[in-house]
Amino acid sequence: MTESCVIIGLGQIGMGYDFDIDDESAVYTHARAISLHSGFTLAGAVDVSPLQRSRFEQRYAAPAFDLVETALGELQPGVVVIATSSESHHSVLTRVLRCCRPKLILCEKPLAYALEEAREMVTMCEQAGVSLFVNYIRRTDPGVVEIKRRLDSGEISAPFKINAWYSKGMLNNGSHFLNLLELWLGEVQATRTIQAGRLWDDHDPEPDVQIQFERGDAVFRAAWEECYSHYSIEMLSRSGRLRYDKGGELIEWQGVYADPNFDGYRILAEQAQTIPNGMGIYQWHVYEQLHRHLARAETTLCTGRQALKTLEAINLIINQR
Repeated sequence: MTESCVIIGLGQIGMGYDFDIDDESAVYTHARAISLHSGFTLAGAVDVSPLQRSRFEQRYAAPAFDLVETALGELQPGVVVIATSSESHHSVLTRVLRCCRPKLILCEKPLAYALEEAREMVTMCEQAGVSLFVNYIRRTDPGVVEIKRRLDSGEISAPFKINAWYSKGMLNNGSHFLNLLELWLGEVQATRTIQAGRLWDDHDPEPDVQIQFERGDAVFRAAWEECYSHYSIEMLSRSGRLRYDKGGELIEWQGVYADPNFDGYRILAEQAQTIPNGMGIYQWHVYEQLHRHLARAETTLCTGRQALKTLEAINLIINQR
């Protein structure tokens, strides 16, 4: 049995990123992921743009509506995807819950810009008995899951020291990597601003900040998105060095070996081990884990509560600037 899905918002993550890519080994959007996953059916979509609705209907042979209420009333989906602008997430989720009670809602990140709105969203879904997840895509990537296994088993051993590079704002892109480190290292315990930084797009802060997690410390530094994108994590542990580079498209591990030239010294392996990842089809992996959740299996998806903790940590950082 498949679950019917409705996407609200047909922008880049909703439909755009892979629209003009014929190769189905690239799965970057909700529309393509749903259409390719055997556990889901793409029932329809909602967007204010007639052009986007027309493009969706031609590509995916499913109806597109201009109103949330019309789409949900007619289609009654089991899964609703909120892929609208971040400032509209609260209002869209409110409209969804007034219309229907889907089994789950998948919301784009961040959950909201306003912390109180995010809290209300989590509470509304809990009271309605609707599972809420937030689309922090990296948490479902096989390479990330493998790193978590190694950390939890002690194969990558504590303590940990991390350098992380982000750009395009702490709320938008920085939150991806803060949330990822929460998955690996536990909740944020404390933060300390190193440099206040600027505002990306006049509203999203880009501070350099030290963050203490339950199992290690990280320094986040902001790069310059207008010059080039750079998203990277380097983690040192007693057992070696982890390199999470190119936003997760390259993951390497260097173990520790006895130095062949100097007795008593230990060095990192010259040849790094590549940890396979699935970033080429990252959105498909999200839906694979949503399918597992519906089957009551364990997942690494980001729940609404977990996304709220990420947002609370970011607000703490912003208020310290």
